[in-house]
Amino acid sequence: MILIKPSFKIEGIYGNDLLVMEAAGRTCYKSEPKGNPGKFISDKIKSKHNTIIEHSSMTVRFIVDRGFTHELVRHRMAVYSQESTRYCNYSGGVIFIIPPWVNIDEGEYTDIMKLSEDISYNEQLWFETLLQTERAYIILLKQGWSPQQARTVLPNSLKTEIVMTANFREWRLVFEQRA
Repeated sequence: MILIKPSFKIEGIYGNDLLVMEAAGRTCYKSEPKGNPGKFISDKIKSKHNTIIEHSSMTVRFIVDRGFTHELVRHRMAVYSQESTRYCNYSGGVIFIIPPWVNIDEGEYTDIMKLSEDISYNEQLWFETLLQTERAYIILLKQGWSPQQARTVLPNSLKTEIVMTANFREWRLVFEQRA
């Protein structure tokens, strides 16, 4: 079993976003660029003219637990590509995400003996549950279950990768609700 911390990477921002957003916004006012697209966009957002930030998008790759992705995909104005437990085979070792409230170091673990002695009962219980889950998953695969069948024992702490593309207005909502 491997434990890791969640992470993200911005995969790309498309086009010259400030200029695209400024040009779209200036269409509404029939105004000409004055050399500072950031100020124009900021002023329009402050005045609640948020549609201009829908003209540009960004793609981010998240490495998080499956519980977080269940929340993330509720944002409808986005496109997602997520690691599939239906097709991925984790027989080489299951990777789990360490939640922020659990004080356990990243690393590969085969038993509880590698943990420091100062972990709480709840952290120990969480850890032991993941060890048992990994064992059950691997046994089910060895007994002939497909990854799709064996995945039924995997918890929300399972590591997954998800790539999300959304416009900046939707990203703002994601940050407000999920950060």
